[in-house]
Amino acid sequence: MELLTEQQEVQFTGLDKKDFEILALLQTNAKLTVREIAAKVHLSSTPTHERIKRMEQQGVILQYGALLDNRKVNKGIMVICHVSLKEHNKKAAGQFLSVVVDFKEVIECYNISGDFDFMLKIISTSMESFHKFFVNQLSEVPNIGQTKSIFVMDVIKQTHVLI
Repeated sequence: MELLTEQQEVQFTGLDKKDFEILALLQTNAKLTVREIAAKVHLSSTPTHERIKRMEQQGVILQYGALLDNRKVNKGIMVICHVSLKEHNKKAAGQFLSVVVDFKEVIECYNISGDFDFMLKIISTSMESFHKFFVNQLSEVPNIGQTKSIFVMDVIKQTHVLI
């Protein structure tokens, strides 16, 4: 596979080398000040701040946050739940998603290919609380055909770093 040149990368993504350097720094430590970032990428503070604001406005930077250890915040049960819908059309999927995205227990939701339509990452305080959520909320969502829950025994790697 051929790598993109820096010029092709800028044309493709709209981001240049300095933007990627800034993003890499923010991914590893979003608490850095603009002045600290500017020093590390060899720019002054104003253009660095302008680049960050532009990437926020363009949706490159979606949000800032802290990566937590779920066990240390009383969310010791992590479940990967595969869901297939009975009907496969835009309206049915939209109805499913409009309900599921509001569940506080669902921290990630992916539309996937294969035997299932969606993959949910669910966090809960205990097996009992997961069971209550599953029975009283998730399984009551209209148009669910089949589910498969996989319980995570240990987290080996967890990151949000893309660059």
